[in-house]
Amino acid sequence: MEIVVNLKAYPCDPVEVATAAREVSEETGASIAIAPQSAHLQRVAETGVETWAQHVSPVEHGSHTGSTLAEATAEAGATGTLINHSERRLKLADIDAAVEAAERAGLETCVCANNPDQIGAVAALGPDAVAVEPPELIGTGTPVSKADPDIVTDAVAAAEDVDDSVPVYCGAGISTGEDLTSARELGAEGVLLASGVAKADDPKEALENLVAPL
Repeated sequence: MEIVVNLKAYPCDPVEVATAAREVSEETGASIAIAPQSAHLQRVAETGVETWAQHVSPVEHGSHTGSTLAEATAEAGATGTLINHSERRLKLADIDAAVEAAERAGLETCVCANNPDQIGAVAALGPDAVAVEPPELIGTGTPVSKADPDIVTDAVAAAEDVDDSVPVYCGAGISTGEDLTSARELGAEGVLLASGVAKADDPKEALENLVAPL
């Protein structure tokens, strides 16, 4: 299972979380990536943890003030990026361009979508992975695998119908090892989570509990 921890803009110490993730990954063999704010990418990457961007813009070098350039993201140490998170939505054409930008810079891509129909649409764009995240469950602590498990199984089926080489990740409300196990049993090959680690008093303990079933 791939585990991507999105720190969003939470008031946590990104280096502390990244160091904890690297240690847990080394101790358990779990694959854990941290997605910090763009300004913290280099500091997080320097901890040795797998580092992802929260977003890259669908642009090339040029007059794009305020954009997150994929090449700059890679230079800062990121090896992957989320695209189209529900808190940073893009039009389909821009998702396509962002995937192309990330690939140009050598970044892995995970494109987020709200439901199975959208999963099918974004899987057709050729990302490395897709993630189903019903926005109404994000940050609630109630995982989609419990609230509506059919969303996960239907998302897996939708991706397989388009390209069976694109794995599906499960997001929204993931916080415990039980949630991770449930997601895997429903066909997900990875999880996205945020507050369960970013807001934890002890990020390392939260990560240890998360990966314990693995």
